[in-house]
Amino acid sequence: MPMFKALELCPDAVVIPPDLAKYREVSQQIRSIFLSTTPVIEPVSLDEAYLDLSEDNRLDPRPAACSLAEIAHRIEREIDITVSIGLSYNKFLAKLASDLEKPRGYSVIGKSEAKEFIAPLPVSRINGVGEATARRMEKNGISTIGHLQSVSELQLISQYGKFGRRLAKYAQGEDDRKVTPHRAPKSVSAETTFRQDIISGQQLCEAIRPLCERVAARLVRGDIAGGTLVLKLKTHDFRVLTRNLRLAHPTQQADVLVRNAVPMIEREADGRAFRLIGVGVSDLCPSTHADPPDLFQV
Repeated sequence: MPMFKALELCPDAVVIPPDLAKYREVSQQIRSIFLSTTPVIEPVSLDEAYLDLSEDNRLDPRPAACSLAEIAHRIEREIDITVSIGLSYNKFLAKLASDLEKPRGYSVIGKSEAKEFIAPLPVSRINGVGEATARRMEKNGISTIGHLQSVSELQLISQYGKFGRRLAKYAQGEDDRKVTPHRAPKSVSAETTFRQDIISGQQLCEAIRPLCERVAARLVRGDIAGGTLVLKLKTHDFRVLTRNLRLAHPTQQADVLVRNAVPMIEREADGRAFRLIGVGVSDLCPSTHADPPDLFQV
């Protein structure tokens, strides 16, 4: 449940803010345990990662299943937290397996049984299929992965665009993505969900400034700049709107982001109620390309 909904139902609740510094510290401790088994690690977030445990990359001579069991035991013994693990032959199935038996779960999906095993699962089990997409699929007669298996790739592409091609492969238990340990970021963004839906364009514009400041700070820390501004809005009925604007110059400046985001917001603020707003930049480049000196001259 989103926090704003929880506070609507229980306005006197005491909300304890997250300790992100502690999260990062523990995440690094867990990563050091991962590294004792494989050097090929792809972080997804502070609390999730893919590990390549193929024979060429696994440092532990035992089978991958034993290596993962040892990782889970070490994390519980040394850090005093539990983990959920999914083991399979590709990233899609490993992620799906990791969600099957939470908390403290360990699930394995083998290649021979994969297609049959995933067939009765709801399409919402597929990473990337949110509530809105699942509802859209259900209207098209697709509620399980098995239903997807009977639909041609061409038809899925016509209905769901590029994501349809990925859906077709996932439904067959296929995923050719590699575990990439040093993936460069493609974008930097920040967003917030409102405690109450907002209609006012002025309020939306006020909400965008702190988000632009967060994005700008991250760009400076990363020594990078963004060339395209991305505005994200989610309506009260969970429809996501994304708008892009190519900037005159790559930037690290919050004021530049705000100045360009405000007209985009004003065009969308047409009486609809919005529950979320976000801002980000893509087309990242080195900071040396950002904000030429004459950009701010009067």
